[in-house]
Amino acid sequence: MTTMESLIGLVNRIQRACTVLGDYGGGDNTFSSLWEALPSVAVVGGQSSGKSSVLESIVGRDFLPRGSGIVTRRPLVLQLHKTESGQQEYAEFLHLPKRRFTDFAMVRKEIQDETDRITGRTKQISNVPIHLSIYSPNVVNLTLIDLPGLTKVAVEGQPETIVEDIENMVRTYVEKPNCIILAISPANQDIATSDAIKLAREVDPSGERTFGVLTKLDLMDKGTNALDVLEGRSYRLQHPWVGIVNRSQADINKNVDMIVARRKEREYFATSPDYGHLASKMGSEYLAKLLSKHLESVIRARIPSITSLINKSIDELESELDHLGRPIAVDAGAQLYTILELCRAFDRIFKEHLDGGRPGGDRIYGVFDNQLPAALRKLPFDRHLSLQNVKKIVSEADGYQPHLIAPEQGYRRLIEGSLNYFRGPAEASVDAVHFVLKELVRKSIGETQELKRFPTLQAEIAAATGEALEKFREDSKKTVIRLVEMEASYLTVEFFRKLPQEVEKVGNPAGGNTAAGNTAASNVDRYSEGHFRRIASNVSSYVNMVSDTLRNTIPKAVVHCQVREAKQSLLNHFYTQVGRKEGKQLSQMLDEDPALMERRQQCAKRLELYKSARDEIDSVSWVR
Repeated sequence: MTTMESLIGLVNRIQRACTVLGDYGGGDNTFSSLWEALPSVAVVGGQSSGKSSVLESIVGRDFLPRGSGIVTRRPLVLQLHKTESGQQEYAEFLHLPKRRFTDFAMVRKEIQDETDRITGRTKQISNVPIHLSIYSPNVVNLTLIDLPGLTKVAVEGQPETIVEDIENMVRTYVEKPNCIILAISPANQDIATSDAIKLAREVDPSGERTFGVLTKLDLMDKGTNALDVLEGRSYRLQHPWVGIVNRSQADINKNVDMIVARRKEREYFATSPDYGHLASKMGSEYLAKLLSKHLESVIRARIPSITSLINKSIDELESELDHLGRPIAVDAGAQLYTILELCRAFDRIFKEHLDGGRPGGDRIYGVFDNQLPAALRKLPFDRHLSLQNVKKIVSEADGYQPHLIAPEQGYRRLIEGSLNYFRGPAEASVDAVHFVLKELVRKSIGETQELKRFPTLQAEIAAATGEALEKFREDSKKTVIRLVEMEASYLTVEFFRKLPQEVEKVGNPAGGNTAAGNTAASNVDRYSEGHFRRIASNVSSYVNMVSDTLRNTIPKAVVHCQVREAKQSLLNHFYTQVGRKEGKQLSQMLDEDPALMERRQQCAKRLELYKSARDEIDSVSWVR
């Protein structure tokens, strides 16, 4: 059977574990907050509302810091554990796990000192909680969260935003649907002006989560009472109001024992003409039992949803740890194996880009199908084979002896000059493919999830692939330039043999010297514009034939020298270098991003917390 002690103790243990991991709700936590899913009782009240006295009455010990202004500057998670009668009372702090406090004056001092350790000796506040566990036969099993008292104005030494800061902190606790609100208001003030009730009304308008506590009943003006509030007529809640009579300041100054104070409180209600009929449901002892019973019932009701959250979070954390990768082994052989596996993962993605499994490889075909033909069409052959330039080159090639039949040297110079223009598109094709390959490498590194952990190795791979691609580019340039030079070094004779032969039709109507007439006519025709135009046309036809050839052979050379080599040996030199590295150098290559290491550590700790919480819940036999 589930006991109240096991239920509340379960939540206590999980809360302590949450705090150790920095999960105490209200913050900008990256992970879902288990703390916020746990039922808790938040103590809310304005300054001087008697909040501290209520807590001390519930505990039966004088242990909280006192003073003017804001005394509670950090949330205090107060976990009460009921022990067997006769056992010694003691307290333990989560931040001092091996130290037991039996002197509660030292508990007060440690709360103050621990507050100052986080906030300094200023009057700043912090949302990092202090965990205090008290073991005593005089308490019930209960967990309370004491929050800073609500205030209306900042006093000297406090920041101007202190009023808003405190309210925001309190709201982060009481807004949660799993939070039970213990709203403390002094009876000697109008309930309509109560800071605690005002805030509770905003976050819990139905009053289902709010317990109203009325303090300082004994300090009300004579002839007045608080029955309208305690009996729910002034402000109705789903749960009954509880009246409290705290120790007076004189009692506090005289160090009146809390057990004696409890007895005086019982006597007050039992003998009061105003509250005698409510005496069984008044006082700090009744309040503690009421809260403990209610907290136990809320925990019992929330267990299924807490379990669901835990199981979901475990699945998410395990998935993220798989995504982040497990810690790297320290053994050099294992590190080398890891590096090679990471390189293979990158290489596999890079090849998928080239082969069409991922986008990007088609851009290489675009270079050959669009950019190269466009560049060839834009070559300035019209200017090079203009009538004026053809005359000039042919004349220069003839020298002092004009050509006799066909200007062969002129043809060669015109063709060689034209073929030189092909160098530009050839080299541009190499550079364009090189750029595509570099971009695919960059994308592949970014898409290799396993590499994201290792920025140093990413940089090493990027540098190694950059060097390899540069070498492939140089080889490719040499090859395509050689293709152009080959076309210029040996002209296709068959092309010129197939050209239409010029038929010289030279007549001599006067019947004069036929040979002389033919020679004169030939000389005139050979240097006419029509003759030079035919030369330009013939050269242009030959250059077009070479252009068609290069349009097919340049892509072959580029793919062979760059794309094929990138697929087959992109990291070969890198593998050789890695194989020669020592263990320390391998460790440096696997140096992870500190932010990622921190993320993995947080995930691992959070996963441990959730698994521990699941085991805690499974260890309890729930009563349905």
